Amino acid sequence: MDYSKLDGLIPAIIQDSKSNRVLMLGFMNKEAYKKTKKEGKVTFFSRTKNRLWTKGEESGNFLYVKEILKDCDHDTVLIKAEPAGPVCHTGSDTCFNEINTEELDFLTALQSLIQQRKRDMPENSYTTKLFARGINKIAQKVGEEAVELVIESKDDNDELFLNEAADLMYHFMVLLTAKGFALEDVAKILESRHS
Repeated sequence: MDYSKLDGLIPAIIQDSKSNRVLMLGFMNKEAYKKTKKEGKVTFFSRTKNRLWTKGEESGNFLYVKEILKDCDHDTVLIKAEPAGPVCHTGSDTCFNEINTEELDFLTALQSLIQQRKRDMPENSYTTKLFARGINKIAQKVGEEAVELVIESKDDNDELFLNEAADLMYHFMVLLTAKGFALEDVAKILESRHS
């Protein structure tokens, strides 16, 4: 890494390894970078405390390293991490809450959870029960939810309409996963149609 441009420091962008949300930005010196790689918890050089600072050392909200990527100039790192709790000192999941993509990012996190349920098949999980019943039953459930959404769309109750839309989206994501696909596959087709 090239620490010469910022007086011995490099920017470290922290990204959620599951949702891809940018969580925070900190700075590392050579020791902080080595400690992060060795211990698997994100450690910064605190410019205000003038010392190494492992994120979560007081709160327990550690950032567990999943992947470290260097930029082309080797003077910035992108660290994909799994947060053990809120990241921002305000109690928020990210220091960048002004960029409101949280709701859409949740779909990515939900998709990851659905995929994990398919892999692990934990007991007492509704999603596991759906996968265990097979593709025909999952497809049938998507059809039922679609009909319920159509019915609610004809009334003036927005709350019921949105709840049925959420039910349909969830079961649609389960069906995609059961078929070996993801939301990104559908997005690619929509994108190709748009262009």
